[in-house]
Parts: sequence; C-alpha cells; structure tokens
Amino acid sequence: MNRFVVTVTLNPALDKTVILPRLQIGGLNRVRQMRQDPGGKGINVAKVLNQFGVDVKATGLMAGAQGRWLVKQLEEQGISVDFLEVSGETRTNLKIYDEQTRITTEINDPGFTVHADDLHRFREKLADLLQHAAVLVVGGSLPPGAPDHIYRDYIEMANERGVRTVLDADGTPLRQGILAKPFAVKPNLFELQQWMGRKLDSEAEIVAAGRELLQQGVSLVAISMGGDGSLVMDADAAYRVFPFSITPQSTVGAGDSMVAALVYSLLTGKSLRETAIWGTAAGTVTASKFGTQVCTLEEVENSIARVHVVHL
Repeated sequence: MNRFVVTVTLNPALDKTVILPRLQIGGLNRVRQMRQDPGGKGINVAKVLNQFGVDVKATGLMAGAQGRWLVKQLEEQGISVDFLEVSGETRTNLKIYDEQTRITTEINDPGFTVHADDLHRFREKLADLLQHAAVLVVGGSLPPGAPDHIYRDYIEMANERGVRTVLDADGTPLRQGILAKPFAVKPNLFELQQWMGRKLDSEAEIVAAGRELLQQGVSLVAISMGGDGSLVMDADAAYRVFPFSITPQSTVGAGDSMVAALVYSLLTGKSLRETAIWGTAAGTVTASKFGTQVCTLEEVENSIARVHVVHL
C-alpha cells in the first residue's frame, strides 16, 4: 500500500451533534451533550482509513474560519490534507439525537458557492494527486455552483490514470457518475431507489437493481440498508450481510465507514465475502458512537465474528 488513497469532499461541514432527552417540536430543548467534528463523506472516509493505518490524503474545497478549523482538526488527527481554500464560509450541519426515540434529525446547510475558477484550480490539484493514488473516493453533496456531472469528470480522470474509484452520491451526481464506470458504488437503499426510479419492496428487487448497476460497468456494488445490514455483490457472487445488535447513537458516518472498509479490503486483497463483512462491521461500530466519531481497526476486527453473512 505504498500509493495513497485520495478522498474528495467538495462540500465539507462542521458537524455539530447535540443530544436531547426528548426533541420537543415547537418547545424549549435543553442540550444534554454536544460535540463538533470535521464532516463530509470524503473526510469521514479519510478518518476511518487513517484509523486503519492506510496512507490517505483528504482533499476538496473549504472556506473561512470554520474551514481552517476543520483542516486543523484533521491535521491534529494525523491525516494528510490538501484542501483548496475558496471564498465564503464552510457550512455547519446540525445533528439532533433524541434519546427517547433514538432518532437522529439532520439539518444541513447548502454550503458556500463555488465558481468556475475554483473548480478549475481544484481539477489541477486533483490531477496532480491522482499521479500517486491507488484509489479515489468521491461523494457527498455538491456545493452551490458545482455541476451535477463533476463526479463523472473526476472518475474519468482517475480511470485514465489507472486509479480505481469508489462513488458514494445520490440523485443526478450518482446517475452521472455511474456513466463513467467507477470501480465501486455504495448507494443506500433510498439512493438506489432514486436511481431506479421506483420503490424496491423485496430483497429480490434490490438484488436485481444491484445487477443493473453491474451491467452499467461497475465492478462492485455495496448497498447499505441501515440497521437491516447490507448487500454486497460483483459479477460472480452476492452476499446479504446482517449486523450485530447495537444501541445506535448516530448514523452519521456509518455509510462512510462502510466505504472506508471497502477501500481497505481492496487494498489488502480481501475476498468479496470478507469485504462484505468488514463493511457492515465498520458501519455498525460507527453507528454506535456519538457525533461523527468513527470506528477503529481494532474495534472492527473484534466485531467481525458477530456479523452474519449469507451467500445468495
């Protein structure tokens, strides 16, 4: 693993998580506990890979004092960063965890507005990073001003350089990104239904949708289904994975942890079955943590045996 992993976060966030005894809609709420973390899909993936001992570089766009705080926090965690600063201010995303219902409510800002010059400068930065990359991870929401096809462009750049890509997005950016034939995609069930244009009511329908993604030129599909586990498949096999029981604290970052475990599995030559187990274990451990804290390698290794997997 002498070549590093590049994670792209175009719309990072300061994730502020608060715990309430009970969310009172329209009433007074007193915070029991609060924490702030650097957030965004690529950033969360980088945090997990760093915990796993993988050489990773987090890049993307950031702005203002909150952006500089975010970068400083990542550096203090030992993560290599190379963000492009643009005008404006990095957004704050509020996560409200209701202790009584165990439900997290998210309130996300749209983020700073980017301009053509910003995107051109970042494209040049990414092109340089890809010269030394083993895997590129792209995903998450786009800031205002970024075109919906931007992930497709980045995946094509990576493909031209022989760099495997992992895409984790939704809506049009997902649809456009798939056209570039990324190596792997990790939609959740809602995102998969968006892509299909209809509801998927059974496991058989979800498997069929995954196969349609494979027919688009994707090599590996990992479909996350929250507390119901995941489905991981390639052209040769499919595995249904069931998580172990936890008390969920925050689902934020769970899917990103699954992506990170998938990348780690690729780099270490794990089988599809092992990849499926590692991804679900990583996501489940992260969901048991407050805020956007992520799983460690030791925690995942200790959880592997608790994951149930079925070959379909």
